[in-house]
Amino acid sequence: MSVKKLLSEIHRRSLWQARGGRHGSFLPTLCLLATMVLGCVGETGRQPGDESTLTILSLFDEHVLGLPYDMSDKFLVFLPLATENEAGELEGRLAQSWEHSDDWRAWTIFLRSDIRWHDGVPVTAHDVKFTLDLMKRPDVLWADPDAFEVRVLDDTSYTITYRKPSIGNPLDSWTVYYPKHLLEGLDPARWMQWEFWTRPVGNGPYRYVRHVAGTLLELEANPDFYMGRPRIDRVVLKFGGQPLAELQSGNVDVVPQATEADLLWLADDPRFRIYQGFAPHSIHAIVWNQRHPAFRDPRVRRALTQAVDREELLRVLNLPEDTPVLDVLFTVDQFRRGELPAPLPYDPEEASRLLEEAGWQDTDDDGIRQRGGRPFEFSALVGHLFGLERAAVYIQSQLRRVGIRMEVERLEIHALFERVTAREFDAVIADIHTRGDRGAGAFHFEEDSPIGYANPRVGSLLRQKGLMFDRAEVDSIYRELWPIFQADLPVTFLFPIVHTTIAHRRVRGLASPSRIDPVLHMEQLWLEDEP
Repeated sequence: MSVKKLLSEIHRRSLWQARGGRHGSFLPTLCLLATMVLGCVGETGRQPGDESTLTILSLFDEHVLGLPYDMSDKFLVFLPLATENEAGELEGRLAQSWEHSDDWRAWTIFLRSDIRWHDGVPVTAHDVKFTLDLMKRPDVLWADPDAFEVRVLDDTSYTITYRKPSIGNPLDSWTVYYPKHLLEGLDPARWMQWEFWTRPVGNGPYRYVRHVAGTLLELEANPDFYMGRPRIDRVVLKFGGQPLAELQSGNVDVVPQATEADLLWLADDPRFRIYQGFAPHSIHAIVWNQRHPAFRDPRVRRALTQAVDREELLRVLNLPEDTPVLDVLFTVDQFRRGELPAPLPYDPEEASRLLEEAGWQDTDDDGIRQRGGRPFEFSALVGHLFGLERAAVYIQSQLRRVGIRMEVERLEIHALFERVTAREFDAVIADIHTRGDRGAGAFHFEEDSPIGYANPRVGSLLRQKGLMFDRAEVDSIYRELWPIFQADLPVTFLFPIVHTTIAHRRVRGLASPSRIDPVLHMEQLWLEDEP
């Protein structure tokens, strides 16, 4: 019996007894049992058998809801202006409606008037402006300071005017907004240390209850959520622990971002269901720093790509059979329609020919090619976060077969991106946003990119599409990019990010491939035991 049902039964029996019912000894016994059950609540915050609590294993810590991590978990407590539905179309959240100028540079956003912060204060356009201005500050620099200007019209409307065409649509589904009345007095220079990130006051479907440092973060359903109170009463994010052990022991109900090893062990366990789907916005790739002498030649980059059997790599990593191999930037619509050009085939003989043509030969028969007396060797950075170490080892062996020595340097994700930002790397295995422009992060393909790639035509096309919001026009820009990108190959795409979630069968509402991440769709989930 769940705690909720137990307490309800206590209440019902006490009323029955007060009205003259018999079995007077039942109530003390039941109260004692309730005390015992409540005393069994562990540090995970779970209550055995409580169908209103969902416990999720998190890769991070109690800062996971805040801007320092900027992970999808933030959507449990904060709302974006809009979100994408299963068809990829935008639906309003904070924003009720919007309009734009003919040149798409000026937008007017109209907010809903019925959304409140969890402390009861109304959410207004002043909160949106505060957040966007905060992100532009030099000591935060989450957005380009010169990219746009926000002007509040009234509490429920504001304008945003773009100065740079590479930014574009303000209705991105990733940015969330923070309460001005709680944060405006804090020191922006210390924004990463704000206590707010571990005790957030949001406006989304769940609100903060408590956290235990390094152990758990507990949230409860927001009764005033504008879409209606979520069906799951409580969400616990549990930090640390081994996924298999946590699932099998019942300590957690859901493991997002599960690995191929987890799948091998749990695929046949009837207690769990597996959900998988591609993230069409991101793709894992080998990024070649073209400041490295060997990687400046497109023939070499083509050879490196054809030296890796990417289809076999998918099987090595136990990825879904329909995982595509890609070589170009693309829109989500193009990905969903399956209209992308065919990738370069695996061809080690052609790879060897191209390397010979570029002057890389094994003149001393030691198995490693040289040019100008220097061996073809380099270091590839790989982060722990995305589980790409096995991919790196496979690529290392494939390149060794064509006479190239690749050393694998494993780094924590923050250290990796510090090296990338400082441009201190030969190559890096990481995820690339398929949009390709400056707004996509460090691995963009415009001028002054950290990867040293600067094709003027590519930069011009990416800037041109920055203010295009007609899907057909954006598609045409990417189609024009395809032959250029395939000729230059500034990166070697490996495979789209595959999200895998393992969930106990009582968790309902998840679905492949559209609803994989539970924190993105929590208001659509419910818990139900099978008969």
